[in-house]
Amino acid sequence: MSIRLTASAILISLLFCSVLIHTTSAVSRNRGHRLRGNEEWEEEEEDEHEPEEEEGDEGGEEIRFLLGEAKRVISTDAGEMRVVRGYNGKRKFGEGGIHVGFITMEPRSLFLPQYLDSDLLLFIRRGEAKIGLIYKDELVERRLRIGDIYRVQAGSPFYIVNVGEGQRLHVICSIGPSRGLGVGTFQSFFVAGGANPASVLAGFDQQTLSTAFNVTIDELREIMTGQEAGPIVYINSRGPRVWSDFLELKDEKKMQHLKELMPEDEDDEDEDQKPEEQDQWLFEKILSTLLLGIGDNRRKGDDRGRRKTGSGPDAYNLFDRKPDFRNNYGWSLALDHHECHPLKKSGLGVYYVNLSAGSMMAPHLNPTAAEYGIVLHGTGTIQIVYPNGTSALNTKVREGSVFWVPRYFPFCQIASRSGPFEFFGFTTSSYRNRPQFLVGANSILQTMRGSEFAAAFGLTTERFREIVDAQRESVIIPTPAAAPPDEEIPSTAEEEGKGKASLANES
Repeated sequence: MSIRLTASAILISLLFCSVLIHTTSAVSRNRGHRLRGNEEWEEEEEDEHEPEEEEGDEGGEEIRFLLGEAKRVISTDAGEMRVVRGYNGKRKFGEGGIHVGFITMEPRSLFLPQYLDSDLLLFIRRGEAKIGLIYKDELVERRLRIGDIYRVQAGSPFYIVNVGEGQRLHVICSIGPSRGLGVGTFQSFFVAGGANPASVLAGFDQQTLSTAFNVTIDELREIMTGQEAGPIVYINSRGPRVWSDFLELKDEKKMQHLKELMPEDEDDEDEDQKPEEQDQWLFEKILSTLLLGIGDNRRKGDDRGRRKTGSGPDAYNLFDRKPDFRNNYGWSLALDHHECHPLKKSGLGVYYVNLSAGSMMAPHLNPTAAEYGIVLHGTGTIQIVYPNGTSALNTKVREGSVFWVPRYFPFCQIASRSGPFEFFGFTTSSYRNRPQFLVGANSILQTMRGSEFAAAFGLTTERFREIVDAQRESVIIPTPAAAPPDEEIPSTAEEEGKGKASLANES
């Protein structure tokens, strides 16, 4: 009897394990998908630019500090958008992580009206742009130039126009974590669209929409299926005329045009109106309803529901202020919410560094935030160190490279000898960072230069001070290639990074 019970128990255990393995396998397969707009974002066993996870020498997860190549998420004749997926030490997007986006737009092009479930922080790298958005139920338009920083709140409809004459627009942006589904990748909700991209309105029943807009279903089809050029379109002869006509109006007339769309009486409408004029009127009518909530129950001269051009936040130009630090070897500046109020709501900081050829941002650490860096110009080397004193990253970077430095991790940036090295980036806190430098005239070794530090290095106090005082520069220091020609500098060999450390074993 006991033998039969034992056999039954074994059989039940085997069946349970089989079901558990099958369920775990199914869940693992489903983890490889993320939503992107109206499509699926499939990781495809991880992109070829994203190396597979490996275990460090001590059995933990190896951290990726140099992020993968930018993935193209939008591509049309008028422009494109590429995104580098954020990373925070885990495979998932995670708390404190951001995506880094690169938007390129041809002259006289438009990024169609949309809203995101993530905050956007825009930085104009090259060109000139006009951004229109809804802020506190009002239409706000701002003209942005090189160096401008501007925040778009999650859920706020906006559009971007390249207004530069004969010049491409280059925008770098941080894209915050999703506030909607929370799956890690941001979602674009195109307010205006057609066949490509599809408007979010396309998902509603046609009868529902025609009733909501107070137009016929035939009129609704005209506006909902006419756009086929993609999310970024030309607004001249190569693109839809309605966009060009609308955007070329002056700000006051544009707002007035949006508010005075309806004729005084439906019976007064010109029956001989040309089809293209009817299309223009219909487009403006729907656009005003989408963006401003203006309905059909108003008449000319009725002030109820009218909204003036909003006095929303202005852009902040990064280059309008003096650098926080400057010497013969480069300069740097950083913005927090004290200088740029919109940064407080985004929870991010911004920085910009320009290193002369062969100079170095001395080894330091960020005590309050992680850092995302984007190389804007030149080539250089990024070095990051694990807590146990082994090399986490020692690699060359070039224009377009994106790197990530965790909070507290020591790191430095070194410009190549061929020319200046410029990089811009975001920090994951809007508070003042106050980086702690480990080497240089303003380092913590100078501040804490007592006998305790000397004993920690196994040196006498006098010898310790001699070594620490040898570097008279601070923050940005010269390497042999940048030193004055009359000084004798010993040659140095480039070191390769050593050691794969595991954070799991560094408690």
